[in-house]
Amino acid sequence: MIDYIKGELTELTPAVAVVETSGIGFSLNISLNTYSAIQGQKTVKLYVHEILSAGGRDDSYVFYGFSTRQERSLYRLLITVSGVGGNTARMILSSMSPQELCSTISSGDEKMLKSVKGIGLKTAQRIIIELKDKIVSLGITDEIPAGGSSAVQYDTAVKDEAVSALTMLGFSPAPSAKVVTVILTETPSLPVEQVVKEALKRIK
Repeated sequence: MIDYIKGELTELTPAVAVVETSGIGFSLNISLNTYSAIQGQKTVKLYVHEILSAGGRDDSYVFYGFSTRQERSLYRLLITVSGVGGNTARMILSSMSPQELCSTISSGDEKMLKSVKGIGLKTAQRIIIELKDKIVSLGITDEIPAGGSSAVQYDTAVKDEAVSALTMLGFSPAPSAKVVTVILTETPSLPVEQVVKEALKRIK
């Protein structure tokens, strides 16, 4: 299973990114959020979700790429809902930011979800009912900055490494991510080891 692909961005459209690594060009379906995040970059790192497309004479793999783990997590949650396929999930993530989607689901805003092409009332209701608790329990809402120019910026690679270290130490990913996010929001410049040490004091 491929977790992420890092390499040279050789082609980019609002729907597809081609990333070359070790002489191989990977074509990944992307959302508009990811397109905006990587536009203008020469080297990118995209988190991957792969789907085996069966049918016809040949089976093939379809890759979806995301600029953040959080967007990929939301994508994976969306496709667990009946009536939401891969392209529909991508359409939702192209229509609103991860933060906006979390807010929409948390507040039960059916109207906002229905405004997305291909989403009817019943599907919108299922998304809200089935995912409202999951986005909280998985800690996704805590990992996504509120957005805007006043949002605190920190190195997401430091956060990912710190959460990974805490997970290897036996702590659950969701509470670890929550604590690490708080620490980096308070002190964005902390190195990984200091973040982990501070987190060990705060995790319950």
